[in-house]
Amino acid sequence: MSSSCALAFARAEPTPAVIDEDHLGRMTMRDARLEREILEIFVKQIALTLKRIDGAEASVVAAAAHTLKGSARGIGTWRVARAAEQLEEAAGSCARVEAIHAALAELEAACHEACAAISARLSDSPRGGSAAA
Repeated sequence: MSSSCALAFARAEPTPAVIDEDHLGRMTMRDARLEREILEIFVKQIALTLKRIDGAEASVVAAAAHTLKGSARGIGTWRVARAAEQLEEAAGSCARVEAIHAALAELEAACHEACAAISARLSDSPRGGSAAA
């Protein structure tokens, strides 16, 4: 490994988790059933929001992205929140179509990542669950 590669590797920051465990735990009071319910609702909200955004006018896109941003912040899916915020700003400022499409592509990627992480998390936990210790 060259010295420049080693230096870049040493400076690389760890990849943040898709879901901020501490934040989600605080927001759900560490109640496993509440966590499951909120995550299931968030996955449905993602699907509905992306469907609503598809082909919509800029004001609808901005409003839908704003709503998703708040929900993502509520459970600690920070990449989704940032991507939704970027789309909200692009659509709200009547940015060039290319900028809106790029922001939408980032939001879709972040949402797919979040949905995969949530799906894995929910398949690993028991259906009912009780409050975590």
